[in-house]
Amino acid sequence: MASIAAAPVARTQGRKPNFLFILADDHAGYVLGAAGNKLARTPNLDRLAREGTHFQSHFCNSPVCTPSRQSFFTGQMPAMAGVTVLQTPLSNEKPTLAKQFRHAGYQTAVMGKMHFNQPSRPGLHGFDHVMCEDAVQREWMKERPSRAVDAATRVKPQWRPFRDPASIWLNSEKLPFSRYDHDMKGTFLARQACSYLEDNKDKQFAMWVSFQEPHSPFDFPVEFAKHFDPAKFLVPKIGPEDAWQIPIIFRDLSPEQRQGIIAAYYTSAAFLDRNVGTVLDKLKSLGLDQNTMVVYMADHGYSLGQHGRFEKHCGYDPAMHVPLIMRMPGKIREGHRVTEMTEHIDVAPTITGMMGLDAMPIQHGQTLRPYLEGKKHGSPRDHVVSQYFENEECFVRTDRWKYIFCTGARKRTDGYLIDNPTPGRYQRLYDRKSDPGEFTDVAAKNAAAVKQMQDFLLARYRKTHPDAGSEPGNLSREDALAWYVRPRDAKPA
Repeated sequence: MASIAAAPVARTQGRKPNFLFILADDHAGYVLGAAGNKLARTPNLDRLAREGTHFQSHFCNSPVCTPSRQSFFTGQMPAMAGVTVLQTPLSNEKPTLAKQFRHAGYQTAVMGKMHFNQPSRPGLHGFDHVMCEDAVQREWMKERPSRAVDAATRVKPQWRPFRDPASIWLNSEKLPFSRYDHDMKGTFLARQACSYLEDNKDKQFAMWVSFQEPHSPFDFPVEFAKHFDPAKFLVPKIGPEDAWQIPIIFRDLSPEQRQGIIAAYYTSAAFLDRNVGTVLDKLKSLGLDQNTMVVYMADHGYSLGQHGRFEKHCGYDPAMHVPLIMRMPGKIREGHRVTEMTEHIDVAPTITGMMGLDAMPIQHGQTLRPYLEGKKHGSPRDHVVSQYFENEECFVRTDRWKYIFCTGARKRTDGYLIDNPTPGRYQRLYDRKSDPGEFTDVAAKNAAAVKQMQDFLLARYRKTHPDAGSEPGNLSREDALAWYVRPRDAKPA
């Protein structure tokens, strides 16, 4: 018996560590038990946080799927990565983390939702084994449901965002998907990841597993339908200055519908957590967990009624704040909580450094390795930068301030229109010390702080934007920001 039990451990001795990147879609950093949320049911992610380092003030560089994902995958700010709007595919010529692993001799694999915006094929962006959205859907549909859902069970209708009222496509009735747990796409994806681990347990691998939960319409199986009582959730208050910026599509939601949407999101997050646990348990059962660096992260956060919104696509903290957890026994400090601010672009240099890979050819972020080793960082961030170029806006956050700049000149094509689609240039400054909910604009009374925030933004763009060398001379700060936040890769609506 002893020799059998020792075999998996012996398998990893003397080998370079493996790598597992688990990615979620729209998982807000505050919907996590490890973040102190007593309503969230995320036991597997909470355990991962206890076994590793949890970055509690981590922020995305773009609160929208494709630009955010391709930014941290390349280690570059979105404009330099060439992806600033949802539909843009990442160029095949761009450096990626997967290519760095492949150059180091790793077998690379990706499964799930990656927003590459092109069909799955071997070799795509450095992955040997590729099963992205199209392939997952195709293979999942080949599996017939093991049993039909009871006819008396109410299930959600087909997802038709922006065509149906928001109460329907945001699942305010907290209805399950029309399948039992075993037959869900997320469960199928977890099984595929486990099969890959089983088949490649004796090889050097770097694997990405990317779940679509808890993205709307907040999918979960029939068995999860009663997990949360909507009445237990408080609807976030709307501030006195919020009315003008609330997308029209959300304005007719009743308080009860808002509670139902929040409960549906929490249920989908619980389903995500269960599938994450399935993959982590398989890693452990194979004796690979002690020699594998695990990273858990989401592409961006999500607003659940804050400022009247149920989406990302903005610069408020709920949309920018993202969970980030890293674990590697013996190499990463256990049970450590980092409260200093970090950014998505810091993830790539951290991974290459911890895994002994060549550095990315362009590296806009800084390594988080000192935090992982329980040390003080030599240059902790005093601000973070994010952007949403679809609406020609950018954001900067410090411990004290949040600054939002928008040209107000582009009619957005993402469906979240307001009464005046082109309101003209505006800026907002929030004092997070006295106003952590970011409700009251104090820009007019704090000119020095506004100037400092603008300088932070311009310094970042002048250092990282591919067109910085062509910036016109003698522009005011606001004119220069307006010049940089134009989405060069956007196609006409």
